[in-house]
Amino acid sequence: MATKFRFLEWQVYRDSKDLFSDVLRIVNKLPREYRFDLGGQIVRSGFSIMLNIAEGSGKATDKDFNHYLDISLGSLYELVASLDILRDNKIITEKEFQSLFNKSSTISGQLGGFKKKLRNSS
Repeated sequence: MATKFRFLEWQVYRDSKDLFSDVLRIVNKLPREYRFDLGGQIVRSGFSIMLNIAEGSGKATDKDFNHYLDISLGSLYELVASLDILRDNKIITEKEFQSLFNKSSTISGQLGGFKKKLRNSS
């Protein structure tokens, strides 16, 4: 039985929410001088991953949905780049980076799988 908000059932959406929770914890630990600009950008990119999965799931065509998955994937890459910068500047630990990187890598694979499935169904 299909649900109106089908994205709520998807593992990629749940994993993205989990990653976002971790992102919020990291941002809350940022030094005050970085929290607004850098922290805000990291929160926006993490939030965008989830929101584009959700928004795309409601589109009428696979082509439209694929576009939102591309945006979500782009936001994921932006997030990983931001986390890499935090690691290089010793704002997060290598362990924190690796945990977030591994979650991001899983989500990237899930989004790629969705995109492949959409291509194959066209």
